Amino acid sequence: MASPRLLTGPRLPPTRGAATHLVVLCHGYGADGNDLIGLAPHWQRLLPTVAFVAPNGPEPCAGSPTGYQWFPISRLDPSEMQRGVEQAAPILESFVDSELQRLALPSERLALVGFSQGTMLALQVGLRRTVKPAAIIGFSGLLAGRSELETLAPKAPPILLVHGDADPMIPVEALFASAASLGEAGAAVQWHLSRGVGHSIDEAGLLLGGLFLTMAFRGQLARPAAEISCKIG
Repeated sequence: MASPRLLTGPRLPPTRGAATHLVVLCHGYGADGNDLIGLAPHWQRLLPTVAFVAPNGPEPCAGSPTGYQWFPISRLDPSEMQRGVEQAAPILESFVDSELQRLALPSERLALVGFSQGTMLALQVGLRRTVKPAAIIGFSGLLAGRSELETLAPKAPPILLVHGDADPMIPVEALFASAASLGEAGAAVQWHLSRGVGHSIDEAGLLLGGLFLTMAFRGQLARPAAEISCKIG
């Protein structure tokens, strides 16, 4: 694994005025930042003052020569994924801090959005930042780093998990296991199951993601500890 360094990737500035918030989009295994920056135009109508950035992962992907990876992965092995997210997290953390500084934004004005392997990184970093982000959204992924979850999750930001029930890459059971683990640890988790959808994001997921970010940035998603996990949609 490469040592922590500044990542690069496509950016999309606000459509109106200076940035008031930042969304960092973390792509999946074998993809790149261009794969996820395409989400931003769908959300800019709701979030005109938000800046978006989608960094490329720190390593070229052996399984996809034109893409990148956050860490090597050969199978959905809990120990392998745990090691991977722990090694890659400082790299993403450094990038997030540099982007917030570049935009002169405080840490609470951040949201992390991930897809597949990027969801693993978004959860790993977002749950452990000193100042928690406003929201974490994970598409088609899972919770990989579970160490110290019980001490982290009660202070976690609002979390939305979206998964297709026909996903051949990461089984839909990962959605339920991740939501359950986070909820049992005290995190406020919402989830949505996209019917007939594979390893991708459908229109319903896009809409829910945009609404979730909008409400999070407005401070409308704070929930009492008793309301820790629920389905939406």
